[in-house]
Amino acid sequence: MTADWLMKLGTGARGPGSRTRLRLLALPHAGGWPSAFRTWRRVLPPDVELLVAQLPGRGTRMDEPPLRRVEPLVEGLTRAVAALEPLPYVILGHSFGSVLGYELAKALERKGLPPRLLAVSARQPPCFPSEAPFAHRRTDAELLAHLVEMGGISPELISRTDLVRGALTAIRADLEAMETYRRPLSGTAVPILSLGAVDDPVVIAERLHLWSLETTGPFDRLMFTGGHFYLYAPGVATSVARRLLTDTGGVRTGDNSRPYDRSPFHRKDML
Repeated sequence: MTADWLMKLGTGARGPGSRTRLRLLALPHAGGWPSAFRTWRRVLPPDVELLVAQLPGRGTRMDEPPLRRVEPLVEGLTRAVAALEPLPYVILGHSFGSVLGYELAKALERKGLPPRLLAVSARQPPCFPSEAPFAHRRTDAELLAHLVEMGGISPELISRTDLVRGALTAIRADLEAMETYRRPLSGTAVPILSLGAVDDPVVIAERLHLWSLETTGPFDRLMFTGGHFYLYAPGVATSVARRLLTDTGGVRTGDNSRPYDRSPFHRKDML
């Protein structure tokens, strides 16, 4: 069912006569559940609907085998979005979600349903494909150590594979999809906003401006601090949400890459 692919966080517009004016479609990191964006619901205004992708192998779809390639994931998400009530919308992808968001924006553009804006976070542009050694081929112990190093899970869980085995299956599948993905032959006309953290341990910040090569439309870049999972911090979510709501008609041409000052944030909840 197409409804399985998207989970609404919050209720959107509230009160007599109120109505939803914008939809934010969010795609989490590898292995991420819809709850990854729970901080975002608190910073969005009530007239913005927040839908988060729920991929097979997590959330209410835990019993489904995860998919290991980008194409079938994008096909499912495209059907789900196309079936929604028409509404202006923005796509926001974080890490692996940026890959899905980029391909989803192009698929919906081909259907005549392009988003107002595509925001890609914490992921190098497609002109830099993943290279060996691949994370999805690591042992469970090696993969857990990698996730701890990224700030994705608590160090206390590194010896508790019994607790995280199910999550590792979804994470490994998403990593395989991301690491086997190759740059498409054509880009998009959808405006792109590239987001990242200058202290991200797995993404080279200087590469993020090259997302400009993937669009013929306007492009901009914003940089923060806070490591790989910076986007889920309430302060960053507030700043980025403000920008997304301001730029729903397009982003400024240029590169505003000055880091935002904020306290360090380390995401411990991979689930």
